Amino acid sequence: MRDEIIKVSLAGFLKHGIRKMTVQNLVSPLGISTKTVYKFFKNKEDLLKECLALHYNTMTGDFLASIKKCPNAVQAVATSWNMTTAADFGVAKSFYHDLNYYYPSLQDAIIKKYGNKISDSFAELMTSGVQEGYFIEDLNPLLALEAMTVLYNSITRTDHYKKFRLSADILAHQTVFVYLRGICTEKGLKELKSYEKNKS
Repeated sequence: MRDEIIKVSLAGFLKHGIRKMTVQNLVSPLGISTKTVYKFFKNKEDLLKECLALHYNTMTGDFLASIKKCPNAVQAVATSWNMTTAADFGVAKSFYHDLNYYYPSLQDAIIKKYGNKISDSFAELMTSGVQEGYFIEDLNPLLALEAMTVLYNSITRTDHYKKFRLSADILAHQTVFVYLRGICTEKGLKELKSYEKNKS
C-alpha cells in the first residue's frame, strides 16, 4: 500500500502541482482515507519527499539507460536533453515552482542525492566525446553542463520565452541545441545532424 500511495501521489503532484493538492486529493484515486496515509507518512512533506525520491530515481535510471544505448557522445547528449525536455514539459509548471519556492530544502536534498550521478555521467560523456573528436578539445565538461543547464532552466523555470508561443522542443533546439552545436567539431556536427534527421 505504501508504494501505491507514493506512486499515485506523485502522479497527482506532477499533474496539479504541490501546494494546491491535499493529502485527501492525492489519494482519492485509491479510495483510501488520510488515516491510512498517516500510517506510513508523518505529513504531506514526508509523502512529498518519498514521491520526489521515486521521481528523480526513475528519471536518473531512464537517463542513464538511454545514453548507454546511443552510438556516440553527441547523440547521447542530444538524447539526454530531449528526454529532459519531454519529462519537464509533461508536468504542471506549478510543480517545479512549488518545489523551488515552498520546499527548497527538499529540492536541494534530492538534487544533491541524484544530481551528482547525472553530472558525473554527463562529464564522462563529454570527456569521451572530446577524446573521440566529437567535441572541441579544450572543452570543460562541467562548465558545458552548467551552461546548458542555465539555458534549459530559462525555458522550464521562467516565462522568458512565453511571448514566442513555441513548443518546448523548438525552444530547446533554439537555445540548448545551439550551444551543443557550438561545442561540436565537424565530426560532432555530422553526428548531431544525423541524430536530428532520424528524430524528425
